[in-house]
Order: sequence, then C-alpha cells, then structure tokens
Amino acid sequence: MPDMHYVDSSNVEAIGYCPETEELHVQFLKSGLYVYAGVPEWVYVEFMEAESKGRYLNENIKECYPYERR
Repeated sequence: MPDMHYVDSSNVEAIGYCPETEELHVQFLKSGLYVYAGVPEWVYVEFMEAESKGRYLNENIKECYPYERR
C-alpha cells in the first residue's frame, strides 16, 4: 500500500497513490478503503489539489475507473 496522506474533507480521510501500478487508494471516513485502478498520476495530483475532495472524486474518479473495496 502506498503512503497515505490525510486530507481535509467531510467524506475522505486519506489518499494514497502508487505510480507503478496506477492505483489510487482512498480511505473514506465511514466506508473504508477503496482502490481505483488505472488512474493516471495527473488525476491523483488534481485530486490532492482540489478544494473539494468529495466533489472531485464524484465528478472525475468514481464513474471513470474500476475499483474494489478492501
């Protein structure tokens, strides 16, 4: 698992990214860890820089990349 970075969000607790596997790890406050596959590094960078992590996740990640809950 990549290093997780805690973020200021009402829904997301921490975010991590592995560039070798293009896996985005998102730790939610209530629903656990989700791993999104095939996520380009620029999406991770934009996600980390987004003012609203939840909005960015909903608009640019959730319906765009396959995921599994871990």
